[in-house]
Amino acid sequence: MNDGRATGKRWLAKGLAIAAIAGSYPAAAQLPPEPVAGRPAPSQPARAQSRSMVVSQYGIVATSQVAASQAGAAILAKGGSAVDAAIAANAALGVIEPMMNGIGGDLFAIVYNAKTKQVYGLNASGWTPAGLSLEALKKRKIEKLRVIDQVTVPGTVAGWDMMVKRWGKLPLAQSLAPAIALAEDGFGVPENDALNWKNTGMPFAGDPAFAKAFLPGGQAPAVGDLVRNPDMAASLRRIAQSGRDGFYRGPTADAMLALQRKLGGFMTAEDLTAFEPEWVTPISTDYRGWKVYELPPNGQGIAALSMLNIMETFPIGAWGHNSQRALHAMIEAKKLAYADLQQFIGDPRASAIPVEALLSKTLAKQRAATIGERAQCNVLPSDIKAVLAKQSSDTTYLTVVDKEGNQVSLIQSVASAFGGGLVADGTGFALHNRGKSFVLEPGRPNSLRPRMRPLHTIIPAYMEKGDRHIAFGIMGGFNQAQAHAQFVSNIVDFGMNIQGALDAARFTKLDFDGCGLWMEDGVPAETVAALNGQGHQIKVWPRYFEGMGRGNAVETRDGKAVHYGASDPRTDGAAVPEQQPF
Repeated sequence: MNDGRATGKRWLAKGLAIAAIAGSYPAAAQLPPEPVAGRPAPSQPARAQSRSMVVSQYGIVATSQVAASQAGAAILAKGGSAVDAAIAANAALGVIEPMMNGIGGDLFAIVYNAKTKQVYGLNASGWTPAGLSLEALKKRKIEKLRVIDQVTVPGTVAGWDMMVKRWGKLPLAQSLAPAIALAEDGFGVPENDALNWKNTGMPFAGDPAFAKAFLPGGQAPAVGDLVRNPDMAASLRRIAQSGRDGFYRGPTADAMLALQRKLGGFMTAEDLTAFEPEWVTPISTDYRGWKVYELPPNGQGIAALSMLNIMETFPIGAWGHNSQRALHAMIEAKKLAYADLQQFIGDPRASAIPVEALLSKTLAKQRAATIGERAQCNVLPSDIKAVLAKQSSDTTYLTVVDKEGNQVSLIQSVASAFGGGLVADGTGFALHNRGKSFVLEPGRPNSLRPRMRPLHTIIPAYMEKGDRHIAFGIMGGFNQAQAHAQFVSNIVDFGMNIQGALDAARFTKLDFDGCGLWMEDGVPAETVAALNGQGHQIKVWPRYFEGMGRGNAVETRDGKAVHYGASDPRTDGAAVPEQQPF
């Protein structure tokens, strides 16, 4: 359970190199005009958002890299569905920001079908090898998971396969073509991407396979460098030609298994070929009339819903955006929700997860009653026995809306930056290390077991009320659930549009104990001081600090001819509309 701490260390290493983008976000939707001496007052109020929403009667793709958004938009223009465009954008992101995602990682998605008004969930997170267990480690005298043991079966490609078979309009090869071109012909490295590449890639410079794939000339690429990855292009081309068999069988699989044998890992060919993602029913809660959806465990989405349930017991909107009272209640709600996340969540195939009890409004009221005027530095998980008795029982995020209003909310990750730094010879992609999330203590929901999926931090989300439908997500390890709750509150409690809700200054607490947390500049200094006076220990970061997560969102409204898109200013991305025919 060290995702949050590892993420925190990574952002601390970046330090103040993440400069604030000009501007700040006030509590109100607009700032009053500030007259300049000798000039007439402006007729329009000052902007309070970093940029405008994208508005289009056609589809929109929002990702953390402009070229990836363009890739998805190009697939929409060729007649592709929202799913086809999401796959195109995801594959392109794996080329452009390989420290965050790629075909060596896992995937989750929520799909909204505009025709049926139904919401569907996909869990494409991989399992441990059949031969990996606590007993197997003990037999080999392995006391903690090695990096090779942290590699679970990568689920992304199998997830693409399931999505395109159900909702694709184009062949998978056509959706992967933009990413293959980016890998083969090259792409110019953007600003944040270059900084992430340097900070997270150079520690693996001593590994020849890693250096060949990601460190041309032994160095991380700088801003504006043209980068090619022919091995990744070849891996993607095998998937384009053979579908999932181009990854879980054949040369790519052989290379992954050769690395396992070299490092003494447990994974076998049968572990790869037998893996299947699963369709799941999203879980949800009602927040002041809005229905908010997350995916069920083994992800942390339940913590976002639990946090919202606790927040709902307080008049957050009446207290004011980023006010002392509102922030105190939200921070304490986060701690309570995450205590339950750590205690109860794992793979539901390994142990019963009390999802309904944890989402109970009764439990939320009980938890909210424990919030006082002082910050709690250590909170206990819920005692759910009474509730149960009453019951019947590092990452990239992208989102797409097509012209029919279908939406995809998709998140994909290699866990730590560049995973654990392992690259199988000739494949051009990093293998994730998601298995590090397991605990090596028997009998826990997230205990290491054969063919089990670990607790995941990556979560897509979706919310709707009446005619409004919003697909959204915000990245960043254990930042994600708390950032989701803040985004929902910005929409529901404060009436922001999706771009304003992404722009708004955030807080994050990446660990599970203590009173320390991070907050962006943009919250009034007197509010920060007052919160510190309540026992919070706040470190203020520059405005639009990437460590607060990178988000994207799209929105549709029934009966309205246009769709809306938004992208977080904390990264290199943009919401790009499908080109209108001409």
